[in-house]
Amino acid sequence: MKKYLAEFLGTFMLVFLGTGTVVVAKGGTLTIGLAFGLAITIMAYAVGGISGGNFNPGVSIAMMINKRLEVKDGIFYIIAQALGSIVASAILYVYVHALELPNDGFGQTDFPNISAAQAFGVETLITFLFVFVILMVTSEKYGNAQMAPVAIGITLAFLIIVALNLTGGSLNAARSLGPAIFAGGSALSHYWVYLLAPTLGAVIAAFVAKFMGSEEKYRVE
Repeated sequence: MKKYLAEFLGTFMLVFLGTGTVVVAKGGTLTIGLAFGLAITIMAYAVGGISGGNFNPGVSIAMMINKRLEVKDGIFYIIAQALGSIVASAILYVYVHALELPNDGFGQTDFPNISAAQAFGVETLITFLFVFVILMVTSEKYGNAQMAPVAIGITLAFLIIVALNLTGGSLNAARSLGPAIFAGGSALSHYWVYLLAPTLGAVIAAFVAKFMGSEEKYRVE
């Protein structure tokens, strides 16, 4: 249960800090990107030693494909991540109303300026890059356990900065779930993009990273 609670708390922090920066703090692009990135870094150091610090269904799927995570644990990780996102958005809902902010403002991801196909491509690409980095910097042969959370957080921050005005920069089906539920409208009807595209990107990353040697064992020559 500790592992699942760690995934719940990590995803909760990601959504609460990240979307809270969007909605309550009214942060700019750089601030928003850093809020999400630093949330991942903080929680990876805090509870990554317990669960591995996935905080993202795509990451858990990639870990299952590459046999770093058992399927049973992976399924419960994804459930915990979804619940973390929903609970974070539920708490944010209270403060959105307390501050009399717009009812549809929950830091939700959407793509008002591009087509669904273009949004799908963006989310697939950025999730692929993100998960590929995660798999390589946490690998036994090429990774660096001490610096991995920093590399992962920085990567997430800048991928979000690039994609923010295109798709909102999700890279994470759980991150988009809670805000979409409470915002409703097109964010909810477009959720399929944020469910399928990050999953596809993560699956591709799992195979590419494995090809690049992410699952090779370190050997002393």
